Amino acid sequence: MSGIVLMSDPKVAAVPVIESGERLVDVRLGGRLLVDTRKQDPAGAFAHLREGVLERLLTAQTTLPAGLRLLFVEGYRPPSLQREYFEEYAGELRAAHPEWSAEQIHSAASRYVSPPDIAPHSAGAAVDLTLADADGHELDLGTRMNADPEESAGACYTHAANITAEARANRKLLSTALTAAGMVNYPTEWWHWSFGDRYWALTAGETAALYGPKELDSRG
Repeated sequence: MSGIVLMSDPKVAAVPVIESGERLVDVRLGGRLLVDTRKQDPAGAFAHLREGVLERLLTAQTTLPAGLRLLFVEGYRPPSLQREYFEEYAGELRAAHPEWSAEQIHSAASRYVSPPDIAPHSAGAAVDLTLADADGHELDLGTRMNADPEESAGACYTHAANITAEARANRKLLSTALTAAGMVNYPTEWWHWSFGDRYWALTAGETAALYGPKELDSRG
């Protein structure tokens, strides 16, 4: 993890939020993105993003090689669900490492699930996605999406060495397109990209985040 700034780092929480008030929009409207249903919820919250994030995804998609598309899996995550995910994973780590301090548990959990108070997904700023071919079949990017560091022996890290040349090339395609569109990656998860959140602001050298936690019913 050398050199990686985790979501739990105080530098991330210290970034101020100047809320833009931008709406959460349904990425399924218009059919411009392939949308996977594995994270679908009754309210369809998973398929929402801030307008600016969706615009950047669509821009990134236009730069991919012919025959490839982005495959959207999850965007917005209500704060209550984010808290549930974080506490569940922290509990697993606590059981596996009873000798770890509360601080160690919090830091290790943040490799895989963002702490609820700063989570980009709860701001509608982050998306979990991958690449697919013209028929909608996922490309090989080295691990299944949402593989944790323990399960994947660290292969979930974006620049992991223990993946195939094909997976590495596909990760580079994804990274090149999304970076050019102004998005940033969370280096412990090759599939997680964001724009406008605290982590983006810190990584991009911005003075403030554009989006803070938001409830779906207040999208305007």
